[in-house]
Amino acid sequence: MRAATLEVRLEELGVLRSFSRPRVSNDNPYSESLFRTVKYRPDYPNRPFSSKEEACQWVSSFVDWYNHQHRHCGKPIEICRRRARVYELARIANPKRWSRSIRCWKQPDLVWINEPLATQQTSLQVTLAKEA
Repeated sequence: MRAATLEVRLEELGVLRSFSRPRVSNDNPYSESLFRTVKYRPDYPNRPFSSKEEACQWVSSFVDWYNHQHRHCGKPIEICRRRARVYELARIANPKRWSRSIRCWKQPDLVWINEPLATQQTSLQVTLAKEA
């Protein structure tokens, strides 16, 4: 993402520039996870798009699938609940293999890549109120 035109376009769209370390691809796990999801889709193109319209159409179909079918709508909560139960049963069955408690599988309530300023201020106010 070093091209000047891409950087300008991202700024126009309100995407903040990443200040991750140079040549380190895993500084933003949310972006990396999304890139992996894109690349491992069965319909991921094996050739370059022939036009901008074709690319936009593929991305639109991916976004629709991602937002409405891919591990959303409460499914992660149930999956994590089941995983926690499996781990707890494994711990009970083999206590010598566990030196501590099981992993916390609780999902975060809210996740941001670039948190909007208004949300940051609200979060700060809540944090300060808790500390007072």
